[in-house]
Amino acid sequence: MEKDIPQPYDKYIKALMDISGAITSDLYLEDILKLTVMVTAKVTGVEICSLWLVDDTCHPPQIRLKATQAFDRDYIKDRSLDMDEGVVGAVLTGKAPIIIENVLQDPRFKEKEMADKLGLISMVGVPLQVLDDRIIGALNCFTSTPHLFSDTEVNLIRTVANQAAIAILNTELMVKTQVIQEELETRKMVERAKEVLMMRQKKTGEEAYKWIRKRSMDTRKSMRFVAEAIMLSEELTREFK
Repeated sequence: MEKDIPQPYDKYIKALMDISGAITSDLYLEDILKLTVMVTAKVTGVEICSLWLVDDTCHPPQIRLKATQAFDRDYIKDRSLDMDEGVVGAVLTGKAPIIIENVLQDPRFKEKEMADKLGLISMVGVPLQVLDDRIIGALNCFTSTPHLFSDTEVNLIRTVANQAAIAILNTELMVKTQVIQEELETRKMVERAKEVLMMRQKKTGEEAYKWIRKRSMDTRKSMRFVAEAIMLSEELTREFK
């Protein structure tokens, strides 16, 4: 018999507001992930909530556990799955929620020993989906008693997941933008330092660049650090002339 988890809707609304606030905040990615699982677990009353993200930096890509509000060492250890492995893989490849009434009896669920130890029985897994229909991860909710998640519950959890997906993408975009900006500023600084060396030491542009790079390697400092030192030296020289 389908039964809703008895939680007032205002808690779900508050959860969505918390996640939505993270979209435009300056929170780090780790903070957003923790916020998502903690808020979801609190408003739904589930035993464990976990968030998995696709890791495109490895080949082939993996799905990695990135956040959970659980404290058990067996659950929070570093875990990863293939893209088509387990319930999480099925959620990602199917791009749709999966409800399992008893994880100990479902062949798709791979970690039965751990579930039995932690007393986990029912679960729902929903995809983290962004506006272009791309799936970047999955959000799992487990109960410690038999429970058939209702359409209302699934839709609400899915809404939280999609809000989290937007916040995650925004954070990653912000980080990439900062990295690109830093690279551009470094290039500008190195170019200015090259001009100083070309003028002061009569070096060619290539020779000046090689000198900065060698100095960076010898001192184990970044090229930007070396370039800034050159520019500071130039400013001091001009000031005390």
